[in-house]
Amino acid sequence: MKAASISGTENYADEAPELLKRYESISFADAHAPVLHLIPPAPCRVLDIGSGTGRDAAGFVTLGHSVVAVEPTEELRQGAMLLHPSPMIEWLHDSLPRLTAVRVRGEEFDLVMLSAVWMHLDEIQRRLAMPNVALVRNGGIVVMSLRHGPVPPGRRMFEVSAEETIALGRRSNLSCALHQTAASAFRLPGVTWTRLVFQKTTGEDDVHMLHSVSGRSS
Repeated sequence: MKAASISGTENYADEAPELLKRYESISFADAHAPVLHLIPPAPCRVLDIGSGTGRDAAGFVTLGHSVVAVEPTEELRQGAMLLHPSPMIEWLHDSLPRLTAVRVRGEEFDLVMLSAVWMHLDEIQRRLAMPNVALVRNGGIVVMSLRHGPVPPGRRMFEVSAEETIALGRRSNLSCALHQTAASAFRLPGVTWTRLVFQKTTGEDDVHMLHSVSGRSS
């Protein structure tokens, strides 16, 4: 019997062979150039939620970090493991909003990455998910990208604003350190991206926004 689809993963299994090629066509350094200077120095612990093809997990390993890579779509996770075999990457089957398998470990991370994940969650799921995304130590960072524009056929996506996301983050002691707009790296008509970087604080001090720039994302 086929496993029930996890909310937000619709159509990814069927498209896995093509996605494994497409996402790997843009390097980790190119995809995340605007935020590389914010990544903590090695060695640090990274949680990559929705790790997809494993490109970002492998990119963090090349920088000297160890990664817990979470991917709920079996076809993508297995493909990623073949593309990026590394003892520094631990692959997990888990998903937002509850992120149960990660939370039971009781671990805090230096960096949490959510690349093209957040817009797959509806409003209620986003509220439930944010405290689980904030599994970073004090001073740690969360890097997130939001897709805007036409929804690909068969996908489940929602229009999510930066303002809402920043407000939710604040409730979990995540202060916005960078807010960036970007065009699509794949030149998809009408598609733009918002990149947000948060820093975990004690709730007493705000992090000053570093800069807002225009760029390109996938």
